[in-house]
Amino acid sequence: MAVYEHTYKQYAGEVTPRWSRFLILPRHSYRSIFQSKFFIAYFIFCLAWPLVCSVLIYLHHNTEALAVMELAVRRLVPVDAEFFQNFVVYQGMAAFGLTLLVGPPLISRDQTNNALPLYLSRPFSRAEYVLGKMSVLLILLSLITWIPGLLLFLFQSYLEGWAWFAQNIRIAGAIFLGSWIWILLLALMSLAISSWVKWRMAASAALIGVFFIPSAFAEVINRIFYTRWGDLISLRALIGAAWAGLFGTFVRQAGRIRSFNPRRTLFVDLFQPPLWSAWLMLFAICAVCLLLLYRKVRAYEVVN
Repeated sequence: MAVYEHTYKQYAGEVTPRWSRFLILPRHSYRSIFQSKFFIAYFIFCLAWPLVCSVLIYLHHNTEALAVMELAVRRLVPVDAEFFQNFVVYQGMAAFGLTLLVGPPLISRDQTNNALPLYLSRPFSRAEYVLGKMSVLLILLSLITWIPGLLLFLFQSYLEGWAWFAQNIRIAGAIFLGSWIWILLLALMSLAISSWVKWRMAASAALIGVFFIPSAFAEVINRIFYTRWGDLISLRALIGAAWAGLFGTFVRQAGRIRSFNPRRTLFVDLFQPPLWSAWLMLFAICAVCLLLLYRKVRAYEVVN
């Protein structure tokens, strides 16, 4: 449009609030994500275990249903801190699978198509871009982790009464905080790998490798040096220790290890590392992921 015609006008429509502009990214991402039938099937599968847990809680308070099914209350799983910890563990594994489906292409697709300059040339900061991409995973993972977990806790509290709720309020905090540290860890790791690895299959393989390969090395270190300090490089052991600490089930117990000589067994005190070291390592991993995102997410790329 030629400037001399002076027919252009300032945009008079509704302006999106600045604090919520990052939500445009998950809104458009969900359009393509939920077009996959495989993803929808897996997402429904992730909600199966919360449904099973709700049935178990209900059976504890319904003697008629137990009589019909010919079950005794003592044969059911007790609804306590360990019950909800197992729920968080199972849903954490489901969250990892969902991250594998959604996370790898979030940033790599924009880098492959040179879309980052288009995003960042608008009133849209790098922090808002990363937060918008993270929101895709944060919202989805919340729907299968802490939200159903707190609903189960409230359901149990409704059936048991106020006294049970007051005595076990720590469980609700453990469900919320334990789920969120895992969600943030998965989201940051997935975005960091996606920003550095442009091929989706390679990014998925890298995410799997980050989770399993250090765990294998940790077990080798523990076996060779007769220690448990190798768990500090095992993501599975770190998050497990953090969850156990939140639910009050963390105990630094001594373990037994068999030497490489099959004819004899060594009994060595293999105390787990202190709980604070697990939290420190988790925060260090998150900080490294943020550093990787800061180095890679920018409007230009320098090629040597």
